[in-house]
Amino acid sequence: MQLLKLPQLTALVLAVVFSLPVVSQTPGTTTTAAKSPVVYQIVKQKTVQKQAVASAHPLASEVGNQIMTMGGNAFDAAIATQFALAVVYPNAGNLGGGGFLLARTADGKTTAIDYREKAPSKASRDMYIDEKGIAQTNLSQWGHLASGVPGTIAGIAATLPMAKLPLQKLIEPAIQLAKNGFIITESEANNLNETKAEFLQHNTQPTAFVKPNNGVWKQGDTLIQPELAATLLRLQQYGLKEFYTGKTADLIVAEMQRGKGIISKADLQAYQPAIRQALTVNYRNHQVICFPPPSSGGLLLAQMLQMVEPFPMSTWGFHNPKTVQLMVEVERRAYADRAAHMGDPDYYKVPVKTLVSKPYLDQRMASFIPGKATPSTAIPAGNISTSEETTHISIVDKNGNCVSVTTTLNGSYGSKTVVGGAGFLLNNEMDDFSIKPGTPNMYGAVGGEANAIMPGKRMLSSMCPAIVLKNNQPFMVVGTPGGTTIPTSVFQTIVNVIDFNMDAATAVTKPKFHHQWLPDEIYIEKTFDPAVKDALTTMGYAINVRRAIGRVELIIFNKNGTKDVAADTRGDDSVAGE
Repeated sequence: MQLLKLPQLTALVLAVVFSLPVVSQTPGTTTTAAKSPVVYQIVKQKTVQKQAVASAHPLASEVGNQIMTMGGNAFDAAIATQFALAVVYPNAGNLGGGGFLLARTADGKTTAIDYREKAPSKASRDMYIDEKGIAQTNLSQWGHLASGVPGTIAGIAATLPMAKLPLQKLIEPAIQLAKNGFIITESEANNLNETKAEFLQHNTQPTAFVKPNNGVWKQGDTLIQPELAATLLRLQQYGLKEFYTGKTADLIVAEMQRGKGIISKADLQAYQPAIRQALTVNYRNHQVICFPPPSSGGLLLAQMLQMVEPFPMSTWGFHNPKTVQLMVEVERRAYADRAAHMGDPDYYKVPVKTLVSKPYLDQRMASFIPGKATPSTAIPAGNISTSEETTHISIVDKNGNCVSVTTTLNGSYGSKTVVGGAGFLLNNEMDDFSIKPGTPNMYGAVGGEANAIMPGKRMLSSMCPAIVLKNNQPFMVVGTPGGTTIPTSVFQTIVNVIDFNMDAATAVTKPKFHHQWLPDEIYIEKTFDPAVKDALTTMGYAINVRRAIGRVELIIFNKNGTKDVAADTRGDDSVAGE
């Protein structure tokens, strides 16, 4: 099991911030005055009585857990964990991106906060198409022009009224982590080294992510981010509006001007999150609460679950070729609908009720042939008349509040552009628009008019935070990063638990597969059963073996009142709780 070391100073500061003991290397022991670096263990699975956090980094999970121990609730933990991830998980944790927060309070109220990024006011439909009509995906994916107006801080501001503790306490751990640094793992060092050339290409000023003197990052190095610490301190002192109206906003605009980006001060001042009506569907006597558009993830999940419900998958068995083929075919049909019918509901009338209705889904499955692949060319979107570097947090508190929040920069390290003087990365979410009909984005997804670029519009997302109820009580909190693989990963995790009765760790770690209509192939992980792969090939499917799919964070409520919590083994993800 991998261990993460935290510098002595940061460990002691965290102890002071929380007024609690610091986690030590030896299970069951604590220390408040460590004289050597404190060791934080990556915990992949845990059974808890009261509260739990599962996130992409052990330090962030521990921050969220300690905030709840201090008297905060799940919303406090969600805020503090997001700030911590912006420091310790720069690939996707962010101040310069956006996300979706889905929550169900202990008294049964559902909240869905949309803080997805928006196209700047100077954006235009064909802004990435050259004079020859060719889509310039390099401009939509990297550098200053790739960034939408960030929504993360506005989303946190919208969450704050549901929290119990003041912002000053929730942001303090992140300030200390940025100021004093944290020791990076081998994978984190490799990621920074592999991205060095892009950081140098797309930044106008030096950044903490490039080691000085042309150095090479190594496991055990300390990453210190003084500019990010200063930004977090301004937010702590002057409030979250400072990001959109104060010095931080001025630094963003100055960065845009240096790099020929188009986000303006007016764009920042005008940004507002949206409160959405959560989408709920039934699946095998469970209620699945998911996020509506501009998330395609919730709609896709709702469609896929309802399309497989009539079939006896539990009788067929987990990863039986019949089971996998059925799930692949429903994935194919749902993603065809994504390309044609899904976008920002404030700018395009998304036919949500039709897309999740039984008559429509029955019609979509009419062409399904067991044992035979249906080419995507034969499965267009249904007729209707009328990012991979993301991060997810699953949280429950002792009172039963549940929070499922997914945030993103889109690609790993977003646009690769750091705001000079502010220390945080900007997103490359403009690539999630359909920059030209039929042109794939960085995840291979295609789109059309529903997701065309317009000023102020939110780009379509694949993020899929979800909460599952059983007998109207919390049963699962789940989500994952992974670009277009997000909805299929959540889909398969829910099926693993409900249809195949898996515990949290098993449901999360089992091999995954993915089909998204185009390209017309099944992606499978290297650990996928070769016999099932051969059976699918015989049915006529093209198979593409790829690296790990998703990093699911899952909490299951057990009948005895405990919670079964699991973080994905595909990364440095970790759980914390008690």
